[in-house]
Amino acid sequence: MLEREVKLLFPTAAAAREAIIATGAVAAHARRLQDDALYDLPDDTLRTKGCVVRVRVERWAGAPATTTLTVKGPVQSGPMKLRDEHETRVENADALLKAFDVLGMRTWFRYQKYREEFSARGLVVAIDETPIGTYVELEGDEDAIVAMTAALGRSAGDFIVDSYYRLFTKRRAEFGLTGPYMLFPPSPGPGTAGE
Repeated sequence: MLEREVKLLFPTAAAAREAIIATGAVAAHARRLQDDALYDLPDDTLRTKGCVVRVRVERWAGAPATTTLTVKGPVQSGPMKLRDEHETRVENADALLKAFDVLGMRTWFRYQKYREEFSARGLVVAIDETPIGTYVELEGDEDAIVAMTAALGRSAGDFIVDSYYRLFTKRRAEFGLTGPYMLFPPSPGPGTAGE
């Protein structure tokens, strides 16, 4: 399946939500935490080819976590990010990670975001709240992406086609992030300062 997407930078999640609702898009999936890990072999075989193997764990309020395995091919050139993508739900995440370990695959990047999704004709519209800012991701039909971009008051000149890894490497200093991964600070647990 071909994945076509762009990102648009917004000042806040509230501003993004207001703009999206004003277009007539309807709520599709509630806000939840997505914890993504990218895997590769020690010699960076996949990264060298421009490919991605991602394991995504989603945590919904009051529901068990779900795990999804995604494999993406190299990005094709053009004004929008276009690449081959294959995705499947994983019944046993521990077994998958054990298989990766046996194959010698290791995590090379992790990133987190809170995602809320809306739907519009031919399009999934996601608000991604990340440690490096708020992005609206438009995924779907090219004409629908162009139309939604205009409805949000933006143009093709506002398209961001960088991955979250590339955005993280560009913007990490601006947000005071010093670790190797794009993660939210840990929440204080019971009995710790900050309760």
